[in-house]
Amino acid sequence: MSDISIALLLILSLFLVLGSGVWIGLTLSGVAWIGMELFSARPAGDAMAVTIWGSASGWTLTALPLFLWMGEVLFRTKVSQDMFKGLAPWMQSLPGRLLHTNVAGCAVFAAVSGSSAATCATIGKMTLPELKRRGYPDDMVIGTLAGAGTLGLLIPPSIIMIVYGVSADVSIAKLFIAGVVPGILLAILFSGYIAIWAITHPDRVPPSDARMPFGEKLRASLSLIPVALLILAVLGSIYTGIATATEAAAVGVVGALVISAAQGSLDWRTFKESLLGATRLYCMMALILAGAAFLTLAMGYIGLPRHLAEWIGSLGLSKFQLIVMLAIFYIVLGCFLDGISMVVLTMGVIMPTVLAAGIDPVWFGIFIVLVVEMAQITPPVGFNLFVLQGMTGKDLLYIARVTLPMFFLMVAAVLIIYFVPQLVTWLPQQMAP
Repeated sequence: MSDISIALLLILSLFLVLGSGVWIGLTLSGVAWIGMELFSARPAGDAMAVTIWGSASGWTLTALPLFLWMGEVLFRTKVSQDMFKGLAPWMQSLPGRLLHTNVAGCAVFAAVSGSSAATCATIGKMTLPELKRRGYPDDMVIGTLAGAGTLGLLIPPSIIMIVYGVSADVSIAKLFIAGVVPGILLAILFSGYIAIWAITHPDRVPPSDARMPFGEKLRASLSLIPVALLILAVLGSIYTGIATATEAAAVGVVGALVISAAQGSLDWRTFKESLLGATRLYCMMALILAGAAFLTLAMGYIGLPRHLAEWIGSLGLSKFQLIVMLAIFYIVLGCFLDGISMVVLTMGVIMPTVLAAGIDPVWFGIFIVLVVEMAQITPPVGFNLFVLQGMTGKDLLYIARVTLPMFFLMVAAVLIIYFVPQLVTWLPQQMAP
């Protein structure tokens, strides 16, 4: 059979099994086993055992359950209320006023969460009722929250960056630091959009709350100190080289437990729920990663990545054309798969082509995170859309429509980091080796 026929058969098998409701991790392993049995001389059973054990026993992957646990602990605290109380007084004088709390709150919580859905749910838990009570329009409140929630993937620590780093063999610490400036850039784009909307629609912006003296603003901001210290401990320890990403994740868990205890929200029930929640999430992700590692190995034995790279190379695409093609590919793929599945499913095939084109793997990691962020707000499988549908009761298509401006701002962010790649690469280059 030709390479194209083999590729089509495997892709068809993949979507047929996925469509039947089988778990993604088991589907990936099953398709890989079929591919190796039919088109490779190596025994599939032996390869599966070695690969799955190797993918599950890597030390780097330890950061993933720890960051998940940290996010689960913080989700059950009063952090979102404290952040709203600390941020709101400073937003009153900006065009758009308290709408900016969606963006600022998500940006701050993203730095201690790592999950887009958790960021969206935690900040939405506070801002949705508060902004509705004050009379802010639903379309702007929901749209900006859905978009800003995706900062949970871009601003470190990020679960998807850990998955990419493990799948593509790229330094997770460098990916974390590389995401800082693009994350701030995207937050500025979101806030800029809110400001322009407010200036052009002054009749839809509710009046400002009573003016608060500067001293009172500062006192209100004291509630941000625990989160700020946690961010400093996690990211500062990585950036200064004191800790690896895994060690920083352990610091984050301890810090989250201390914050929870100080707020009085840490008891046996919340401790157990947070631990079980993180365990369930990690088991799902570990199964997907193990299946993807086996599928990558199978495709390597069949020769598909090499042939695909040769085919793309024969097209004579420029670097920009390749990036555009990959962006479209991932956005379409994001309509059907979640972000983690997208990354682990494609890295084995895409990375040889990316490296052959001379694209920095750290820069490409941030690019992947941005396009996966777009998938978070793209129906029918946009997780942030599902979160907001559950929280607001609004129709999924309505939420997708009001979130569309945020999607285009993410496209703008991709273009900006393409033409100014130093926004991504400069900070990692300053890290201690």
